Amino acid sequence: MPTALPSLLSSAGTYAAGLATHDGEAHAATGFTSYAWLLVALPLVGTAILLIGGRRTDKWGALLATALSWAAFLVGLVIFFQMLGRDAGNRAQTVQLYEWVTGGSFQVQAGLLVDQLSMAFVLLITFVGSLIHVYSLGYMEHDPDKRRFFAYLNFFVASMLLLVLANSYLLLYVGWEGVGLASWLLIGFWNWNPAYATAANKAFFANRVGDFGLSVAMFIMFFHFGSVDFTTVNAGVAGLQGAHQGFMTAIGLMLLLAACGKSAQFPLQSWLGDAMAGPTPVSALIHAATMVTAGVYLVVRSHVIFEASPTAQLVVVIVGAITLLFGAIVGCAKDDIKKALAASTMSQIGYMMLAAGLGPIGYAFAIFHLLTHGFFKAGMFLGAGSVMHGMNDQVDMRRFGGLSGVMKITWITFGIGWLAILGVPPFAGFWSKDKIIEAAFVGEGWRPWVFGLAALIGAGITAFYMSRLFFMTFHGKRRWTDDVHPHESPSTMTVPMMVLAVGSALLGLVLGPTGAITSWLEPVSGAAAEHEPVLAVPVLMALTLLVVLAGAAFAWLRYWRDEVPLTAPAGNLLTQAARKDLYQDQVNEALLMRPGIHLTRSLVFADGEGVDGAAGGLAALVGGWSARMRKIQNGFARSYALTMLAGIVAILGALWVIQ
Repeated sequence: MPTALPSLLSSAGTYAAGLATHDGEAHAATGFTSYAWLLVALPLVGTAILLIGGRRTDKWGALLATALSWAAFLVGLVIFFQMLGRDAGNRAQTVQLYEWVTGGSFQVQAGLLVDQLSMAFVLLITFVGSLIHVYSLGYMEHDPDKRRFFAYLNFFVASMLLLVLANSYLLLYVGWEGVGLASWLLIGFWNWNPAYATAANKAFFANRVGDFGLSVAMFIMFFHFGSVDFTTVNAGVAGLQGAHQGFMTAIGLMLLLAACGKSAQFPLQSWLGDAMAGPTPVSALIHAATMVTAGVYLVVRSHVIFEASPTAQLVVVIVGAITLLFGAIVGCAKDDIKKALAASTMSQIGYMMLAAGLGPIGYAFAIFHLLTHGFFKAGMFLGAGSVMHGMNDQVDMRRFGGLSGVMKITWITFGIGWLAILGVPPFAGFWSKDKIIEAAFVGEGWRPWVFGLAALIGAGITAFYMSRLFFMTFHGKRRWTDDVHPHESPSTMTVPMMVLAVGSALLGLVLGPTGAITSWLEPVSGAAAEHEPVLAVPVLMALTLLVVLAGAAFAWLRYWRDEVPLTAPAGNLLTQAARKDLYQDQVNEALLMRPGIHLTRSLVFADGEGVDGAAGGLAALVGGWSARMRKIQNGFARSYALTMLAGIVAILGALWVIQ
C-alpha cells in the first residue's frame, strides 16, 4: 500500500462525509474498518507470491493461498462485528486510499465503501471462497499446476472483493474486469484441451459484450453528472425529480446489459454451460460466491437509477422471468451433472434478478436468495466434484445410480442442498425463494399474474430437474462402468461440504423469520412498504409446496422407480431443443457471429481492394512514371546530345509552323 495511506485515512472525512447510500450517509472509516483494504490486499499478495515465486512455492503455495483467503474472512468478520456495534445509520463507512484519476473537473478517488450491502457480499465471498480453497487442496492434490491454480483462485477472490467494495463505478469496473480475467484463466485452466480453451474464450467474449454496456453506462453518467462515483450519481439521480427519463433509461439498460453478461442472463447466457470445462472448484466459485452474483450486486447497488426509470426496471423483471424459465427447461434435459447444475444457477440467478427488478419490495429478497444460494449451490457443486472424484471423472448421470450406499457423506450433504434449492421447509431456499415468489405476485393488472406464475412454474420445474439429478446420481439401479470403483472423498473435500450443508439447512432460519436480512439491508436499499400479493400468502405457500412436491414426485416416478436407460431416448421436440440449450448458440451464431463475419470480410475486402488498392495503384503509377522518367537522366553524353538535337529540331519546327 502507498506510504501516504495513513495520512489519507486520517483525512478521509473531507471526501466521504457526504457519500450517500440510500437514506443515510457513509462516514469516514474508524477503528478496524480503516483496514478494509486488507480484504483485497491479502489474496492479491497470495497471487503475487505464487506467480512470481514460481516452482519454489510448489510445496507450500496452496496452503499459503488458503491461509490468506481465510485471513481475509477473519478481517471481514471483525469489520462485521464492529459494524454491529454501531447504530444502523452509522454503519456505512468509506476507506479512502488515494487520489486515483484527475483530469480537469473529472476526479475519482480510489476508495472502499463498507456498508451493509458490500459486507453481506464480503462474508459470502470470503467464507465460501475459503471453503472452496480447502476443498481444492484435496481435489487438485495431484495436479502438476496446483500452484498456478491457487494463485488464480486468490486473484478471483480479490477481484470480486474489489468489485463489491468499490466506492465508484470506475473502481468497480476494475474488479469487474479482474473477475472476467480470472474466470477466463480458470475455465481454461486445462487449456491443453482445445474444447476447454474454446469454452474459456466463449465466456470471455460473451462477457465483453456485457462490459461494453457498463462502459457506455459510465460514459452517460459522466456526461450527465460529471462523475462516476456512487455519491454524485445517486445525488444527481435524486435531484432529477422525474426529468431526463431517457438518460436514466439508457443508463439502466446499459447496466442491465452488463449484469446479463456477468450473471449469464438472457440473452447473454450461452457461456455458462460451457464454463464447466474448468476444474469443479472453479465451477463452485463462479456459481456460488463470485462471478454470476456480480450482476445482481450491480443492479441492487444501482437501484436508485432503476427506480428513476420504470422502463428499465420492468426490463430487469422480464429478463429475470425469462431466464429463470429458460435455465429450468434446459436443466431438465442435461445428463452431464455439472451442466445440469449450471442450468440451475442460470435459473436461480433469474429469480434474484426478477426480485431486484421489483423495487424496494424485492431488493432484500434478491440478496437473501443470493446468500442462501451461495451455500447450497456451492455444496452441490462440490458434491458433484466428489462424485466425479469417486467415478474416474465421469459426469454422465446415466452412468451413476446407487451411490448413496458408497458415498454417504456426499449423499447426505448433497441431499441437504437439494432440499434447500427445492424450497422444502425449513431449509434455506424455502425462506428466500418463496419470498421472491410472494413478491412477484404483488402489483396491479397483468404483471403479478405473469411474473408470479413464471416464478411459481419455475419452482415446479426446478423441483423436477433437481430431483432428477439427485435420483439419477444417488438412487436407483447401479449403472457404473466396469472401470470405476466409487469411494468417499478425503476429509479435505468432505469437511467443506458438511459446513456448506449446515449453512444450507440453517441460514434461512437465521435470516428469514427473524427479519435480520431485511433490517440489515434497509439503510442501503430502503424500507420496503408492506404490500399484499394478489393471492393470500398462505395460499401461495400451499401452491408453491404442492408444485414442488408434484415436480419431485414426477422425477421419482421417472428416475428412481423406473429404470434409467443408459442411452438417452430421442425425446420430444422440447427435449431435443433443451439438450441444445434451446438453440442459444445457433441464435447467437445467426444474429451475431455470421453477420459479424460477413461484415468483417466486407470491411477487409473494402480495405484491401479499396483503400489499399487506391494507395497501391497511386504508388504504382508514380513508380512507373518515375522509372520511365529516370531513363532521361542516364548519364550518357550521347543521350544528352540527342535530346538537345531533338529539342532544337522541335523549336525549329515550331518556328516554321508559326511563320
